[in-house]
Amino acid sequence: MSVSDQPREPVGILAYSGATIAVRAFSWSLVALTFTFLLNVYLVLWLGWPTIIEGLFNGTATEGSLFAIIQIGLYLLALGGPIGFAMLRPDRALRQDAAAIMGLSTYIIRASFWAILLIGTVDGIISFLRVEELLSSVVGNDLTTELGRSRFRGPYIHMPLIVLSLVIAARSKSLGFHWLALMVVIAELLIVLSRFVFSYEQAFQGDLVRFWYAGLFLFASAYTLYEDGHVRVDVLYSGFSERAKGAVNVIGSIVLGLSLCWVILGLGMWDKTSIITSPLINIEVSQSGFGMYVKYLMGGFLAIFAITMTIQFASYILDSVADFRGEPGRHDAEHSIT
Repeated sequence: MSVSDQPREPVGILAYSGATIAVRAFSWSLVALTFTFLLNVYLVLWLGWPTIIEGLFNGTATEGSLFAIIQIGLYLLALGGPIGFAMLRPDRALRQDAAAIMGLSTYIIRASFWAILLIGTVDGIISFLRVEELLSSVVGNDLTTELGRSRFRGPYIHMPLIVLSLVIAARSKSLGFHWLALMVVIAELLIVLSRFVFSYEQAFQGDLVRFWYAGLFLFASAYTLYEDGHVRVDVLYSGFSERAKGAVNVIGSIVLGLSLCWVILGLGMWDKTSIITSPLINIEVSQSGFGMYVKYLMGGFLAIFAITMTIQFASYILDSVADFRGEPGRHDAEHSIT
């Protein structure tokens, strides 16, 4: 049998598997690199480690070089781990990995929802008791003084509530956006009633509305991407075949979506003076005196937005490639997840 007459099916299967592994490794690498970048930011900006460049070229003796090597190793692991996982599990379908990655995104969103619910409620109560001079009768004078300092309220009130939110999110599977929207409406309604009926208004009331509304807007973006609910300037897209739509979504996710997310993370967390890291490091609060102490967390909302969107784009790429190939199990955008 001549070379041209030999069957080509095994080569096709091999090429298909190779492409599948490459796409899966790429998507998982996006997720791993995102969390590695965040870990690296924490090591450098919070713990005072030298950057990779400083450690290699400006470090003192072996300590700076060691820190730089550890950071390089983390990034290499973030690249090599997903590649190894994809190669060791070649039987996993694209949509299977897409669902797993999306599960990670929805967990972060659930935890963020519970965090702003608990923090908003507790911090709002504390602010109300402070402005009405009732807090000292509840917790004592010493603790009242400490609760008036952002560097106490953040680590000792907000951080434990965030940890509790992570635990609740692991058990509760509801994203709760409709409840968050309802709370925003109720909080705004209370401002209207207290202002025009009782002639009462304090800074913490407006802070609570902004806090919850910002969370609703930014945290829901990844879920909206999953449901294909973002505004799309649709001139040609609706007339495309499913194969063409898949290709367009992959290109758009990489060129437009991921680039935006990494610009936000890169510029927002580049150093201690950046727009995201600066309020978080300094536990920045508003200047309204007796308002809520949550302004620094609202800076972190941008990071949550970029992180969850990056993870969701990684999942979206896998689903879009599966659509391009005509694989079964395509998501129906009209079906909502819980």
